[in-house]
Amino acid sequence: MITCFIRYEIDPFKVSAFEEYARNWGQAIPRCGADLIGYYAPHEGSATTAYGLYNIESLSQYETYRERLRNDSMGRANYEFAKREQFIRREDRIFLRLASGPHAELIKP
Repeated sequence: MITCFIRYEIDPFKVSAFEEYARNWGQAIPRCGADLIGYYAPHEGSATTAYGLYNIESLSQYETYRERLRNDSMGRANYEFAKREQFIRREDRIFLRLASGPHAELIKP
């Protein structure tokens, strides 16, 4: 299992557009085969940094997933929305593997 970690630099005056983009991915990404962890918009601190994270089995499955996303009607519409609204200034994508697992059970005080 690998995690795709996307760091976005967004226009601070278009955070609501990024949030709409994130909600759209919340529907399209799982439907196309990736395990969405979530998209995160600025709340406090930097108004220009946002993140998206999802898990996928392997890089070869990632390629298959990306092809499904390109052919998905909501996926295509969301790409076009981002292009039209230009709220994403920069996007960096890296793939990580979990190094700290297995984790202990969470204990709530």
